[in-house]
Amino acid sequence: MAEHGHTTQDTLKYTAEHEWISVQDDIATVGITAYAAEKLGDVVFVDLPAVGASVASGKIVGEIESTKSVGELFAPVDGTVTEVNDAVVANPELVNSDPFGEGWLIKVSFTALPPLLSFDEYTALVGE
Repeated sequence: MAEHGHTTQDTLKYTAEHEWISVQDDIATVGITAYAAEKLGDVVFVDLPAVGASVASGKIVGEIESTKSVGELFAPVDGTVTEVNDAVVANPELVNSDPFGEGWLIKVSFTALPPLLSFDEYTALVGE
C-alpha cells in the first residue's frame, strides 16, 4: 500500500461519493479519493464551505471543478466546519497531485459518525 502524506489509504474511511475521512478525536478531515481526482481530471477550482458553517451528512457543501466537469463535495458527517484548506483553494491542482495529503479539503467537528466504508469496501465499489 502506497504511503500518502501522514496516513495510508487503508486506515481511512470512505463514502460512496468518493471521499475519504480521517478521524482524530472528534475532528474528521475530508478529501476526495485518488480515484475521484483521476475521474475529474485536472482540478482548476475548489469551492469550500466557510469555517463555522454547519454541515449535514450527505448534503452538498462545496464543488470541485475540473477541465472536464464539476463534482460536488458532500459532507460525510453532521457537524461544524473547523478548518478549510486554503492551500487547495489557492492551488487546486493539489487535489490531483496529493489527494490523500496536501489535497485535503475540510475539517469537521462532529458528534457521531455515520456508517462509512472500509478501504476494501471502497475498492470493491469502484472496482479498482
